[in-house]
Amino acid sequence: MADTDSQLALIKRGADELLIESELVDKLKTGRPLRIKAGFDPTAPDLHLGHTVLINKMRHFQDLGHHIMFLIGDFTGMIGDPTGKNATRPPLSREQILANAETYREQVFKILDPQKTEVCFNSTWFEPLGAAGMIKLAAQHTVARMLERDDFSKRYAGGLPIAIHEFLYPLCQGYDSVAMKSDVELGGTDQKFNLLVGRELQKHYGQSPQCVLMMPLLEGLDGVNKMSKSLGNYIGIAEPSKEIFGKLMSVSDELMWRYFDLLSFKGSDEIQRLKREIADGRNPRDVKVLLAREIVARFHSSKDADDALSDWELRFQKGALPEDMPERSVAAGAIAQVLKSAQLVASTSEALRMIDGGGVRLNGEKVSDKTLILKSGEIVVLQVGKRKFARVMLA
Repeated sequence: MADTDSQLALIKRGADELLIESELVDKLKTGRPLRIKAGFDPTAPDLHLGHTVLINKMRHFQDLGHHIMFLIGDFTGMIGDPTGKNATRPPLSREQILANAETYREQVFKILDPQKTEVCFNSTWFEPLGAAGMIKLAAQHTVARMLERDDFSKRYAGGLPIAIHEFLYPLCQGYDSVAMKSDVELGGTDQKFNLLVGRELQKHYGQSPQCVLMMPLLEGLDGVNKMSKSLGNYIGIAEPSKEIFGKLMSVSDELMWRYFDLLSFKGSDEIQRLKREIADGRNPRDVKVLLAREIVARFHSSKDADDALSDWELRFQKGALPEDMPERSVAAGAIAQVLKSAQLVASTSEALRMIDGGGVRLNGEKVSDKTLILKSGEIVVLQVGKRKFARVMLA
């Protein structure tokens, strides 16, 4: 196991806040493998790169020889994490939770070593806890303390409803740390309140309090908002290799370094070397290719990364159309509706916005007329943005 200073440098890389650093140093100096916890509620079937920021940090701990505990919140997922929400989040069914949990296992082991990772389900300790145990747990916190949480206080002040079960979520997340005897818990910056509840509950149960390592929320492709499926600025790790590659190549040169820090496994020294090379005149695009190849190889394969690079060069440097363009048959009609039916946009309003922005092409020609009608019997090539293509047969 590496010396304490070297471990601390890797642990803190890209992190937003570490509480409490002196306590972590003391834990590292014991020389024993620390118990590292990170929890994920399987509320959706697919993970995106924003989710992997925590998993990458778990990989850092794993590489340092520590014991990784990947917690799947199959019990808390049925409550619904209220963090950052301005309304009560609808709980998921047991069946949905279990189906999503299985896909999580498949996806995280593209980053973590399955032989060295303990997968935990918090229903293991919550179901035996029962109603009496839950009431006893609820007695460990007050309503006043819960209302110190920013999202709860804003909802309360605004007269928006807060369901009683939402108050249980931070307590349940904290009790996970007790049940798992965690030394360190990882979470996003929006999880600070919940993570600190874990420390307090561990003290109550006579355990040494966990250290808390908070990772920043990864910006999406727009470089402004948190990566989110609802905002459409995400890169899903289960997406096709060419789609992942193309999206990564579309990020700004400035955002590229943020992605290197939080997503790449390249060493800090190597990343600093790449920054110096760009300062000395190297094209940022060449460095971005290194990042895109690394991420695609991680979630697909090295061959897929090579193929994605070749496809990207052909499409964007030589202007060719992709060979594996999907073919779809849709009803003829207004251009916006056709784009939606061809699955190139999520809605007709998005189609109209893309046309206004010059982002729609028909057979290689930019579309500017939002009232354009496509007639039945035609076969056309539609393009939205730089990466979305379809050969469309109009019925």
